[in-house]
Amino acid sequence: MATPVRLGFQNGSTAAWISQRAEALSARLRAVGELAFPPSAQKSLRSFTSGEVAEIVGVSDGYLRQLSLDGLGPTPDIGASGRRSYTLTQINELRAFLASSRPKESLKFWPRRRPGDKLQVLTVANFKGGSAKTTTSLYLAQGLALQGFRVLAIDLDPQASLSSMFGYQPEFDIPENATLYGAIRYDERRVPMKDVVRQSYFSGISIVPGNLELMEFEHQTPRHMLNNRGAAEDLFFRRVAAAIEQVEADFDVVVIDCPPQLGFLTMGALNAATGMIVTVHPQMVDVASMSQFLLMTSDLLTVIEEAGGALEFDFMKFLITRHDPRDVPEQEIVGLLRDIFGADVLAATAWKSTAIANAGLTKQSLYELSRGSVGRSVYDRAMESVNAVNREVIEQIARVWGRVP
Repeated sequence: MATPVRLGFQNGSTAAWISQRAEALSARLRAVGELAFPPSAQKSLRSFTSGEVAEIVGVSDGYLRQLSLDGLGPTPDIGASGRRSYTLTQINELRAFLASSRPKESLKFWPRRRPGDKLQVLTVANFKGGSAKTTTSLYLAQGLALQGFRVLAIDLDPQASLSSMFGYQPEFDIPENATLYGAIRYDERRVPMKDVVRQSYFSGISIVPGNLELMEFEHQTPRHMLNNRGAAEDLFFRRVAAAIEQVEADFDVVVIDCPPQLGFLTMGALNAATGMIVTVHPQMVDVASMSQFLLMTSDLLTVIEEAGGALEFDFMKFLITRHDPRDVPEQEIVGLLRDIFGADVLAATAWKSTAIANAGLTKQSLYELSRGSVGRSVYDRAMESVNAVNREVIEQIARVWGRVP
């Protein structure tokens, strides 16, 4: 019989060995994070040049200049060189001004929900790690906010990568009962959803951060199901939707970054969703994994429907991520997916980009960086891809709201 391998930790068990290394890594990550963002500092969003604002809002730079000269709309900051810049808050003020002064184009400038428009809850899901769920969620939330939408980002992944991108170190900055678990737990410590919603540094985005506490929902749900049979109004898959309903009036779109597994949290997110985006990396092993994901999702959603869950997806789309359009095998797989799923695959793909990867090293997105910080041509190519994906998603939302045919 083979002798079991013993880890080289002198004073205890394997659990202690792992714990020691986890604490060491966490401490080092905290130190690195504090170099970039000292404890007393708050992460902030840069200002945007008038040229960027013109492109974001959909008017000419000359028109913005004339508004500024006429004293209309928000007053931009004028730099030493005479260049004008706007904060995102001012961009939204500009949108509101343009919507009121050009009423025939009000939906273009101020696309928020109108009375009767259904809150859009978008889940970004796949149980294959590395399919860019968090990156997609981040850029979608920020892209929507730049277009004037009020966005709630929910980090449902215990690994909390989305929370990290918004400037949180989950094990230090998120106290107990401050994740979505606090609003969906089964005991008397459950809190109102508004108590776990935080304003982010990115104007227009609020966030419900995540951390390992979310795993409690996976652990407690089976126990609750055994002890509360027949309590249909308290079924686990309704709890995420019920929490979101408490703050529905405050938002236009909710973006949920799901964990890479089909657990109780993910099923709750799917039950709450009005739209689903399945991210897929165009490699055969990832496509095969997605096939299993779809089969399992179908089975689980059937169970939810039979238990009385209302699944009302307005759309479900596949998004090709980390795509290198110069890679011939990848192009063949993209062609395969389009052949099978047709228009259910978004026309735009999220390109693999060193600019996005380099920005992520400092827990930032390209929206937070200037073009020159990562190379103009690389930046422009990456932003073209990101914005194309976001435009398609926004078009889907507009279609649901009856604004496009």
